[in-house]
Amino acid sequence: MLHRAIFFYLAVAVVLLAQVAQAVKREDFKTCDQASFCRRHRQLSAHTLSRYSAIEGSVRLEQHTLSALVEHSDDNVPLRIDINFLSSGTIRVRGQEDAPLVPRFDDTQRYVLRNEGSRLPYAAPHELQLTSETADGQRVHTVSYTNSSLDISVRMTEQPWTLTYLREGRPTMQLNTKGLFKFEHLRGKSDGDNVDDEWEETFRTWTDTKPRGPESFGMDISFVGYKHVYGIPEHTSPLLLKPTRGDSSGYDQPYRLYNLDVFEYEIDNPMSLYGSVPFMLAHSAESTVGVLWLNAAETWVDVTYAKTNAITSFFRRSSSGSESTVDTHWISESGVMDVFLFPGPDAAEVYRQYAEIEELPPLPRDFAIGHHQCRWNYIDEGDVLAVSDKMHEHKIPYDVIWLDIEHTDGKRYYTWDASKFPNPLAMQEKLEHDGHKLVTVVDPHIKRDTSYCVWDDANKQGLFVKDKDGSSNFQGWCWPGDSNWVDSLNPDAVEWLRKQYHLDKYNGSSPNLFIWNDMNEPAVFNGPEITMNKDAKHHGGWEHRDVHNLYGMLYQKAAAEGLRTRESPNKRPFVLSRSYFVGSHRYGAIWTGDNTASWEHLRASVPMILSNNVAGMHFVGADVGGFFGNPDSMLLTRWYQLGMWYPFFRAHAHIDTKRREPWILGEPYLNYIRDAIRERYRLLPYWYTLFREASLTGMPLVRPMWMEFPKEESLFGEDSAFMVGSAIMVVPVTESGEQQSVDIFFPQQEEWYDMHKGIGHHGPLRRSFSVGLADTLVFARGGSIIPTRERQRRSSALMKQDPFTLHIYVSRAGTATGRLYVDDGETYDYEDGAFIERELAFSNATLVSRPSARTISSVARTTFAKSMARVRIERIIITGLRSPTTMATVSEDGKERQIQLGYSGYSADNTECVIRDPAVHINSDWEITLS
Repeated sequence: MLHRAIFFYLAVAVVLLAQVAQAVKREDFKTCDQASFCRRHRQLSAHTLSRYSAIEGSVRLEQHTLSALVEHSDDNVPLRIDINFLSSGTIRVRGQEDAPLVPRFDDTQRYVLRNEGSRLPYAAPHELQLTSETADGQRVHTVSYTNSSLDISVRMTEQPWTLTYLREGRPTMQLNTKGLFKFEHLRGKSDGDNVDDEWEETFRTWTDTKPRGPESFGMDISFVGYKHVYGIPEHTSPLLLKPTRGDSSGYDQPYRLYNLDVFEYEIDNPMSLYGSVPFMLAHSAESTVGVLWLNAAETWVDVTYAKTNAITSFFRRSSSGSESTVDTHWISESGVMDVFLFPGPDAAEVYRQYAEIEELPPLPRDFAIGHHQCRWNYIDEGDVLAVSDKMHEHKIPYDVIWLDIEHTDGKRYYTWDASKFPNPLAMQEKLEHDGHKLVTVVDPHIKRDTSYCVWDDANKQGLFVKDKDGSSNFQGWCWPGDSNWVDSLNPDAVEWLRKQYHLDKYNGSSPNLFIWNDMNEPAVFNGPEITMNKDAKHHGGWEHRDVHNLYGMLYQKAAAEGLRTRESPNKRPFVLSRSYFVGSHRYGAIWTGDNTASWEHLRASVPMILSNNVAGMHFVGADVGGFFGNPDSMLLTRWYQLGMWYPFFRAHAHIDTKRREPWILGEPYLNYIRDAIRERYRLLPYWYTLFREASLTGMPLVRPMWMEFPKEESLFGEDSAFMVGSAIMVVPVTESGEQQSVDIFFPQQEEWYDMHKGIGHHGPLRRSFSVGLADTLVFARGGSIIPTRERQRRSSALMKQDPFTLHIYVSRAGTATGRLYVDDGETYDYEDGAFIERELAFSNATLVSRPSARTISSVARTTFAKSMARVRIERIIITGLRSPTTMATVSEDGKERQIQLGYSGYSADNTECVIRDPAVHINSDWEITLS
């Protein structure tokens, strides 16, 4: 036992030294060549005819499914391919052995898709029409959508087996036209059968026994007519994905999707990080399409940009000439092939189609979108309360303070170090007095200790992941020492986990305490690639290889459900997770992991945040200031100025870093940082309204420029500027220096207004700005109405009855539109109509407020409206008004009154009109006409 303890602490020391050194140890993580299944697939030669063909007579259309039996020319193992047609035009392609030797893992759909994948909105049989023909000696089957709003068809060839998705008669997405489809069918092991590490594989000192042998599959997916692809987080690559084969400007490795604890990650690298979302968008000036590769096992993705001569290609025979194509190659180690193709034709439609199969993100707790203050670790109760008091002293609003692993009793989660936190409930009560919440960390590794009731209870009930033998607990090392891991795929373990967060179980917790799931990739210090052995066993006998990328999401789900059900009536939870997968957006926020205090990491946070938003992971942030290292005052200032535009806004730091709370920097930096945080709080109404939009449409909160300006090709690779919703363009300063020159492109024939100075810029325009450290570059798009709350409080909870200000930025046509959404920010009553949602429109010098079409009559709505009866609009500011007037007429509830207008002129072309206290209410219909 002594030797084990020594080895453990040596391992922990190595981990900590790696963190302090701030250099990723590449040798700890596999390349494609070191993962035999990836190596085998990548050795296939592209641009050759596939050796997989449909078995003659096996193709048939039944209900909403076109099916075929496909086999390799050297094998007699039929694969069943099912092509499901959804009512929106989305198609789903599934493949596995027609009669597998043993079942393949197919529960990913159960955890990710609506109704567990069993009742998706498939097309009605009468909407589909099948035609079959022989052309150029090739048997071709085409299914057309006869009732679709678009002319959509799907063409399948038999020899070789390929699939082409056509919109308006032109190919957009193609499968296996490069001949890279490969399916390693399940089979029995023969003596001496371990060719190319198929049955057993060693990486460094670890051996993967692979009891089921090779079971991987891969497929090429081509985007025809496109030359820009995005998504598949999490990586540190630019927003526009780089090529991974045959291009010196790109990478020599595929993008890897395998959730890993990479201590200090490198920038501009396709290596795996903490999350995996196998969702990709392809965009051109004409359209946008998307692909979801629904698989939770280790996955690699190659990207190649090419031009294809369509005249000589049978698969593109409906078009002519050379056209741009992005060829991608997707490779997964195990499970069932399950691919969704989303036809668009624009980004909003892709997200609407995605929402058909995947639940949209719920509204978060309102405090969660405020300012979070965290470090590893605040020392004790006195430290926590002192930090809170200092925030108040320096008039810095914040909502949440965080505690990392040191707050526990010896890294035993759901406990407190009694010497440092003797009265956690009293501490939480003091924080709540000013509207603040507390977050504590709970990791999935549980300390092996018979005196630790949490471990003892889970062990007795058999709730831990098992070793490869399936009987003993999987054991590894993490922060507490010897640990076991709760099996988040075991329904009994999930129910047990949920209860651990209830107030009667988690001693010292209150309704104001929320949760942070860290290390849930899962991180195992003495495991291969610092994670769990692939042949470890989960509930149902499934190997860890099958479910790896699901593990962290399901752990977060259990925590969220535990918080949701700890009170009656239920309230919305808040859980932050480091590990994530498709569907994690339903359970809380994520962040980009252990970044570093450097300008390089500051710059990289923008494409990382954007890529996650593209892939549907909206509630995401990066550690402000950098987790590792000590940022200088200038870097930390710039990071707050950018970080306030992250959907999840948290400052965080490593235990070995110097304290860096804003007041420690002194002036002028404290003032600059305070201004940035206050700006976040001013804009909370706009942010909350954006979260509402995302919960209904799936549209990203933070958007690449091309998503708002889809025909502007100069923006297709832009990831230094971005949009927050449709109304605000942010251009962060990410270079060192007191004074910077920043180039900005203002797209379209539109006005862009400096939100701090009111000065307008006429697009399209490219110009340089000289920016001092006090300055930020934020522009409102002409034609937008942005709601704010201008009164500064200690927390968002203290702002709930504050009045609103409406900022109207007039378009060249003299119009503007916007929306304001308000609910209680805590409960689920909004689902029963307990919200206020106003549509705001300015035209013909008149501002109108009307209820949105989503407004419904209900008891819940009436009750909520009464609670907000006194909340009013206290100010309206109109920027860009061309014809100034002095008076306005206010019409509300059938009554009219006259009010006087005020002005402040920035220039002859841009005048700011101020309507002070129009005294209209947010829940009534009203008009204000300038006269």
